[in-house]
Amino acid sequence: MVKSMLKKQGTYIIAEAGVNHNGDIKLAKELIDIAADAKADAVKFQTFTPEEIISQNAQQAEYQKENTGIEESQLDMIRKLELSKDDFKELYEYSKDKDVTFLSTGFDSGSMSYLVKECDIPFIKIPSGEITNAPYLFESAKHQLPIVLSTGMATMDEIRQALAVLSYGWMHGSKPESLKKCIDFYNTDEGASVLDGKITILHCVTEYPAPYSETNLNAMKAIAEEFKCPVGLSDHTLGIHVPVAAVAMGANVIEKHFTIDKNMQGPDHKASLDPVELKNMVKCIRDIEDAMGDGIKKPQTSEIKNIAVARRSIVAAQDMAKGALYTNDNITCKRPGSGISAISYWDYLGKECPEDVKKDSLVK
Repeated sequence: MVKSMLKKQGTYIIAEAGVNHNGDIKLAKELIDIAADAKADAVKFQTFTPEEIISQNAQQAEYQKENTGIEESQLDMIRKLELSKDDFKELYEYSKDKDVTFLSTGFDSGSMSYLVKECDIPFIKIPSGEITNAPYLFESAKHQLPIVLSTGMATMDEIRQALAVLSYGWMHGSKPESLKKCIDFYNTDEGASVLDGKITILHCVTEYPAPYSETNLNAMKAIAEEFKCPVGLSDHTLGIHVPVAAVAMGANVIEKHFTIDKNMQGPDHKASLDPVELKNMVKCIRDIEDAMGDGIKKPQTSEIKNIAVARRSIVAAQDMAKGALYTNDNITCKRPGSGISAISYWDYLGKECPEDVKKDSLVK
């Protein structure tokens, strides 16, 4: 579990810069500044060698065409968003100076190895698009780091298959002969327990922006119940209320895209938070964490002083002489609540008044 591995209490908030630097390291550093100022736990980028992950025939997604306004291949688009390995090392050092954890998703084996060895990433983040990429999953597990797995576009069976490959890769140095080999291992007691404390699964809807009607936050709970592991949300909806709601539902990790300016050119800016929204999201999440409490219903410290003000006591409804019997006519319930609680009203009917009392005096 990421939270325990990083010795962090509360929701782990990943400010997803992604490729919103537009291939400019200066903009990337500004994004780090924004994430640090918002008090996110981590700022995350994307590291890749375009030719290793995208063929010349791959087309842009519809949202990418709409957001960029440019008709070009996916490869041409991604080439413009690439930073060098040296750039990422510089960003890692810059993040340390800003006291925010540096993260990046390595989309190919070489990028992933570089991030692990040179940028000291605390865990491996597997993006939704790679959940069916068996060789990639196997290489991810071999680094023996905690894993955060995004599940956009995935079925429960595809999540299970991905976990099987990760489990096998964690325990075996040589590549499996088949997917079945991984699944057979995962179905053993040993295989089922390999990822205990090492995996966090993020529910995700891979659309930019994701419709609220398709966000399906309850799927996060279903994943937790099925795979018995910490869960979270990689959120692509507009605004901050969905991730805040996810925290109230038990999310351990929140990942959310942000940008310097939503009007910038690029595929992800329009579906990202601006700096003010990011800061508000972090604050709201922390407020919700405080509000969740320990679940024990009891008077809270701040409200104890209000008990006497808001509750009622048993009081005399009229002047009474010592020895008079309490009846429905001569006692009633009024504020303040500093006397005998009104919950005991019926127990006092028929009892003797121990002394002379004036109307509205507390019954003794």
